[in-house]
Amino acid sequence: MADVVENVLKEAAEKEAKYKTTEVHKDIDVDVDLGNLLTSDPNPIDSRTLRSKKEEYLRDLARDNTQILINKIWQLPTERTEHIVVAQLPDPKTLIPREKPVPKAKPLTKWEKYAKTKGIQKKKKHRMIWDEQSKSYKPRYGYKRANDDTKQWMHVVPQDTDPLEDQFAKRTAAKKERVAKNELQRLRNIARSQHKRVPGVGLTPTEAPNKEHLSKALAAAKTSTASIGKFTESLPKEKPQKNTGKKRKFEANHGDVKKEMTRQLDILNDLHSNRPIIDKAKAANMQQREWESARTKRRREDPDLHKKKPTGKRSNQGKKGNLRNFKGGFKKSGKGSSGGGASFKKGAKAGGGGGGGGKGGGKK
Repeated sequence: MADVVENVLKEAAEKEAKYKTTEVHKDIDVDVDLGNLLTSDPNPIDSRTLRSKKEEYLRDLARDNTQILINKIWQLPTERTEHIVVAQLPDPKTLIPREKPVPKAKPLTKWEKYAKTKGIQKKKKHRMIWDEQSKSYKPRYGYKRANDDTKQWMHVVPQDTDPLEDQFAKRTAAKKERVAKNELQRLRNIARSQHKRVPGVGLTPTEAPNKEHLSKALAAAKTSTASIGKFTESLPKEKPQKNTGKKRKFEANHGDVKKEMTRQLDILNDLHSNRPIIDKAKAANMQQREWESARTKRRREDPDLHKKKPTGKRSNQGKKGNLRNFKGGFKKSGKGSSGGGASFKKGAKAGGGGGGGGKGGGKK
């Protein structure tokens, strides 16, 4: 019996040496953040043990701190979910920095700002609604929607409108205006979210407007009133606008009678004359275009037409004819001959025009 007890105690001692106890004692209490499952140990490190047994010392230190964290977790309230015991972690206490910056909040649209100011809350609407005509549920918007007014074959004409006005065309135009307005609001929201200028009317926005752009914008703003800027007050040092637009010029009702009569008579003479009024420059341009089109057409029909060269026989004949017509030919003026002046260009210049034909003419 004593041997059995001794063996049991020996095995228990071996297990205690192999497996450490779950109770860990620290000189300074560690900081445990159960929300982040984080343990911070402020105790000083034993430098001698770290130098001699580095791996073993760090492994024991990590084991003790992890054991403290697990002991704290088992002290939390637990619940069973799908046959699993789950601990309810508290809120984290340690602020851990983010890896990436916090995403920026999406800017509010014009309607969202208005709803927030007025306290309007968004209510969820069901997609399917009841249609009285078909006595069934249909989509609220889109294809085959309920209460579709475009399918109506008759419209009631209001009393305050023209009875001859086309109500169907008016409904279509109103639909197009609503679609265009929604698209414009969407583009403005996108431009506002990207911190860009919203396009105005008449002038496109620029990042660095110059003096001319500002003057045009000022002129457009002044002429946008009901009086077209007639009663709009000017700035203290504002200069009068120049070349803000094209103006039609009308002559006075009581002008020069003789000038008007001469102009009318000239118009009548041109109308009664049989000779047509020809614009020489226009006619020349038309003729030039016809020539160019004809030449292009010929080149397309015969691509090698512009590459052809005259034959050698024809060119030689032309040269011979020119030489025969030349007086005196290429005869060299001899010594004492009378053909010094009839020699070729260089010979004529060198020999001079003398009848005796000196040595200079003979040499050339």
